[in-house]
Amino acid sequence: MSNPAVIHQKVMEKMESALEYLKRDLAGLRTGRASVALFDGVRVDYYGTMTPLKQVANISTPEARLITIQPWEPNLIKEIEKALAGSNLGVTPSNDGKIIRIPLPPLTEERRKELGKVCKKHGEDTKVVVRGFRRDGNEELKKLQKDAKLTEDDLRKAEADTQKLTDQYIQKVDDVVKKKEQEIMEV
Repeated sequence: MSNPAVIHQKVMEKMESALEYLKRDLAGLRTGRASVALFDGVRVDYYGTMTPLKQVANISTPEARLITIQPWEPNLIKEIEKALAGSNLGVTPSNDGKIIRIPLPPLTEERRKELGKVCKKHGEDTKVVVRGFRRDGNEELKKLQKDAKLTEDDLRKAEADTQKLTDQYIQKVDDVVKKKEQEIMEV
C-alpha cells in the first residue's frame, strides 16, 4: 500500500535519476578542454564484440587540449581509430604504434553557440521528464484520495510538496545546463 511519503520518495528518486542522466549526457559534449567523457559513447570491435573504448584502453588527458589513448593490446590501434572515425566526434587521431594521440583544436565561436543550443535542448528535455514524474506522482496521490485513503487536505499538501520538489529539480537542471554552457564558452 502506498502513502504520500512513499510516492514522494519514488518521485524524488526518478527526478534524481533524470538529473544524473542529464549530467552524463552533457559530459559527452565537447568543451574547450580535453575530457575523457567525450569518448563514453565510443565502442570498439574487440574480437567480434562491440566494447566500450574505456574497457580496452587507458584514456588520459596529459594536457588541456590533448587526449591520449593507450590500448591494452597494441593490435587494437586500427580498430580504435576506426571506431573514432565512425563516432562523429570530429577528431583526428594519430598514432606511433603504441599510443593514439588526439589533439583538440580550439572550438570556433559558431561551434560554441551550436553546443550551447544543444545544452539547452538537453536541459528542456530533462525538464519535460521531471514534470512528467510530477504528473505521475500527483495521479497516484489522487487515486489514494479517490480510494478514501487520503483526505482532501492531505492531497493538497502532498501535491504542494511534489510541486516544491519539481521546482527544486527544475532549478538543478538549469544550474547544470548553465555550468556546462559556461564551460563551452570558455576560450
